Amino acid sequence: MVCLVPIFGFFISRMSLKNLLIYTYSFFLANLLIFFFFFETYGPFKILAITFFIWLSVFNLFIVSLFWSFMSDVFSSLDAKKFFGIIAAGGSLGALTGPIIARWLSTLPSFGTLLLAAIFFLAMGLCCVLGIFGLSAKKSHFTQKKQASKITLGVVLEGIQHIAKSSYLQRIVGFILLYTCISTVLYFEQAHLVERSLGDSAERIRYFSSIDLTVNTIAIFGQFFLTARIIQKIGLSLVMASIPFLMGLGLIFLGFHTSLETIAFLMVLHRAGNFILLRPGREILFTVTSTSEKYKAKNCIDTAVYRGGDALVGWAFSGLVALGLGLGAIAFLAIPLAFLWSVLGYKLGNHQAEKENVVPLKQIRYENKIQS
Repeated sequence: MVCLVPIFGFFISRMSLKNLLIYTYSFFLANLLIFFFFFETYGPFKILAITFFIWLSVFNLFIVSLFWSFMSDVFSSLDAKKFFGIIAAGGSLGALTGPIIARWLSTLPSFGTLLLAAIFFLAMGLCCVLGIFGLSAKKSHFTQKKQASKITLGVVLEGIQHIAKSSYLQRIVGFILLYTCISTVLYFEQAHLVERSLGDSAERIRYFSSIDLTVNTIAIFGQFFLTARIIQKIGLSLVMASIPFLMGLGLIFLGFHTSLETIAFLMVLHRAGNFILLRPGREILFTVTSTSEKYKAKNCIDTAVYRGGDALVGWAFSGLVALGLGLGAIAFLAIPLAFLWSVLGYKLGNHQAEKENVVPLKQIRYENKIQS
């Protein structure tokens, strides 16, 4: 991720946003075709399997971040509050139907069939992107060619510079880091409790399947019918503060009552709450940023910062376990972070509302300039 951020910054500085999206999707499509060729020709040998796994982790974060950068550029802040929940529901539906399709295809003799299916769906995603370009009222914005200027280190690392100069982006970084902190703590708490409580492999499969089914069912319903209503009813500030605050209360209970049932409830609350409220809310935050911040700074935050925070907290958790701290004690240590996460989310919502009142004027001036 650290290596990709400056490379992506280079291409953003050299091509129009439309070409950037088309070439990025096409690049990943070509990657899948190459993997398909090697898997079909040589089989899933160890180095290839490891390479594919790492590539998939990078691809997943990168392409999702780019998609939401595009959405925050297409929709205004007001429209995003109406539609981002429904758009996010597409991801939840994909998470629900994808495993079903994969399970069916896995019965076929060729492993490469799974990759062909992935290529097909990614190609359909590219077609959707092209369709959005055709429907957008900001065609000139997306097709505007970048001036051929000298590419310097400052231009390539402009996303990091944006973060260093903007208190708004720094708060988003803090929010993401605290989110990954609580997520990772819950993940490792769950892993230890599952290992301790469920000795049989079939029991573990049933446990994780039940969690995934519950989360996806709640998320799809909530994204379609609740997200927009909740954001418009109580405002983005309370939305961004709500799930972190509930997680703080949940961690208090987990500290006193460390059990598989408690962690299962918290995992459902955390993941479903993220899908219904936090993820759409986080993406709405970027609707009031500049184009460069939407693509360069956001990509850096969603990939390098997110994955880096995940790794650091994982190491910290392992260190605390090695020092002899129990799961309940670690849950107590995470409580202040959860409430800090809630306070930061509330302030971010207020900051977004302040910027929202300024951005429409800038957009009107930009559109008038284009028309003239």
